[in-house]
Amino acid sequence: MHRRHFPRALALLALVATAATAAAPGATAESPTPATTHLRATIDTILADARLAGAQASVVVVDTSTGQPLYDRNGDRRLVPASNTKLLTSTAALELLGPGHRFSTDVRASGKRRAGLLSGNLYLRGGGDPTMLAADYDALAAQVAADGVRVVTGNLVADDTRYDRTRLGPDWTWDDEPYYYAAQVSALTVAPDTDYDAGTVIVHAAPADRAGAPPVVTTTPATGYVRVDNRAQTVSDGDTSISIEREHGDNTVVVTGQIAVGDEPASDWVTVWEPTGYAADVFRAALHRHGVRVLGRTVLGQPTPETADPVARHDSMSLGELMTPFLKLSNNGHAEVLTKEIGRVLSGSGTWTAGLTAISEYVADTGMDTGRLRQRDGSGLSRRNLIPAAEFVDLLSAVRAEPWFATWYAALPIAGQPAVRRRHPAQPDGRHAGRGQRARQDRQPDRCLRALRLRHQRRWSAAGVLHPAEQLPHGVGEVVGGPDRRGTGRLPRGWCVDGSGGRAGGAGDAAHPGGRRMLLGQTDHLLSDGREARTRLPARRALRPDGPVGGPPPSGHHVR
Repeated sequence: MHRRHFPRALALLALVATAATAAAPGATAESPTPATTHLRATIDTILADARLAGAQASVVVVDTSTGQPLYDRNGDRRLVPASNTKLLTSTAALELLGPGHRFSTDVRASGKRRAGLLSGNLYLRGGGDPTMLAADYDALAAQVAADGVRVVTGNLVADDTRYDRTRLGPDWTWDDEPYYYAAQVSALTVAPDTDYDAGTVIVHAAPADRAGAPPVVTTTPATGYVRVDNRAQTVSDGDTSISIEREHGDNTVVVTGQIAVGDEPASDWVTVWEPTGYAADVFRAALHRHGVRVLGRTVLGQPTPETADPVARHDSMSLGELMTPFLKLSNNGHAEVLTKEIGRVLSGSGTWTAGLTAISEYVADTGMDTGRLRQRDGSGLSRRNLIPAAEFVDLLSAVRAEPWFATWYAALPIAGQPAVRRRHPAQPDGRHAGRGQRARQDRQPDRCLRALRLRHQRRWSAAGVLHPAEQLPHGVGEVVGGPDRRGTGRLPRGWCVDGSGGRAGGAGDAAHPGGRRMLLGQTDHLLSDGREARTRLPARRALRPDGPVGGPPPSGHHVR
């Protein structure tokens, strides 16, 4: 396919792994400087670690001022990019939809109105907003009541027809389906909190006041859409071991295990089956609270008549603002909604096929060779995505010139310095889960891989190394640290190390603008024998750089 060439103002580390041995790096310059030689030797040493046996690394380092490659190991090899796929989706969304794009959710009425009586149907029309909270549906219900509607003789119709009814992405594995990172995609949905994991509910299990009794199970938001099968038990003493799982094909959540008297509640995020019905249930309950009675049934998936009268409306934050929770938290649901929204806006079809076609055309215009890559979803959850590390360089080079680049750059995740802080879910009494709560990080895809990212204060831009999850070297700073308190002195002065305590499977941890740091990130992989591994990111190791941090990215200097 046609390939445009741009000045390479930034460089990329692609984080991928397969069951093969990495090839040796090719020559990237005839007369490398001592600094470049040191850089190559450092990366080679890291990649030669015996604990990487059976893994494959793809690493590209480019001089950001000249475009000269300084290091290239398997840069043209097509490997699974995991959540780095979000780089394509997010940049395409900003370019094709615009930073000011918003999602609208509205309520409309059909039929005759007399006094407070609506003789017809009430329509809740979804616009794809992945940030709709229960409080937003409550505000819509308050608007309906304020408009004078008291009784609806017809049905409450949940209109999700902006997008198709394909709820799960192509190639997603069935055993991921109950977990928040693989939630069903609908144009009408609910997020339980401001992490905005749309299509999920938070289930809390609090101990009873006596041993032998079942725990008290509640949900955030409160909803009758999810049925709880509580098989757990409160015990007088011992460790809390609560499991919260939704059964496939329905909304029965099974709670098993034990929790000790006096312990903090255990909580977990669980996807719902058919999020359109979930949104309708939350909205119907809100209408009831505001004194609006709907006499008919709840009907899903029917379009709103063009002649229906507007009653209430809610607009989302702008797309530019959405980039922060999307990328900082590597939110898979946001990526898939944006893919379908791109398809809807550009071609009138809210499908993965239409959206991915438009994304492909956009990234081709940036210089990526789409004949050498395959994108099957917006988030990177599909195992059939394949993108060479070198192809990202053209994309990242091109977007520096875009008017929305500063917004996008600021939204990229930074290890150890999240702009959006993941909160423990609040309990019904206002407490927060502590001991006994299964950490959010534990609910990652069961395929994880460690990665180191390097950045130097001058023109070296990015490098990386992959570690199988259970083989991460102890004390990364001791293994590859810089001078003085930064470790063994194997890296040039000005390097440092910082481990991320954020969620796994992210879009990648960007170096802090203007700073100098080594970052620890994570992406997905399968072990060479086909087994799946689960791990969490390590506790943060805060070894700060001497140099300045903060401020806009310096000219010709960017890391992904």
